[in-house]
Amino acid sequence: MSGSFDPPGAAGGHAPGAAAARRPAGGVLGTLDRLLGAVNRAMLFVGMITLAVASVVLTYSVFSRYLFRAATDWQDEVAVFCIIAAVFLCGAWVQAQRGHVGIEAVASILPPRANHIRMIAVDLMSLAFCTFFAWKSWTLFHEAWRDKMTTSSTFSPPLTIPYGLMAAGMTLLVVQLLLQSTLHFVEGRLRSAE
Repeated sequence: MSGSFDPPGAAGGHAPGAAAARRPAGGVLGTLDRLLGAVNRAMLFVGMITLAVASVVLTYSVFSRYLFRAATDWQDEVAVFCIIAAVFLCGAWVQAQRGHVGIEAVASILPPRANHIRMIAVDLMSLAFCTFFAWKSWTLFHEAWRDKMTTSSTFSPPLTIPYGLMAAGMTLLVVQLLLQSTLHFVEGRLRSAE
């Protein structure tokens, strides 16, 4: 299984990841890639902050419950919302790095052409699934906004927060997958023209 975050070309880097991490140099795709890269880095920073906030909130919760016997009814939802933010907002960055867990046994035995076709198929299926997920997240966000839905706890924060985070993160992931899927076909057309 792939768990390596080595940059392409680094010692210990692997061929499938190195080939997948190519970036467009110019044109509209290059501009979109640089813009999306900047947004993804900003979301990565937000994800780091939200994970730090979640850890502080949960640590405070443990101390306040067991040392001071004070009930905190808000910490679970705040921590969960922070984790939702980190997971969904950083998903596009992980996809851009091809940092998701994958099984390389198949990639290592396939010829390069077949592996390229496999990568295109996986990206297109991922794009279809994530597009549906993003659409559903936006509909949930809209319903929560329209109906002023909140959680059932006494803290009762609005459900637009987690649904909005899911929708924004999945939309970023869809744009990232669309860019990567488009690059498969643009690179193939450039190779055939040479």
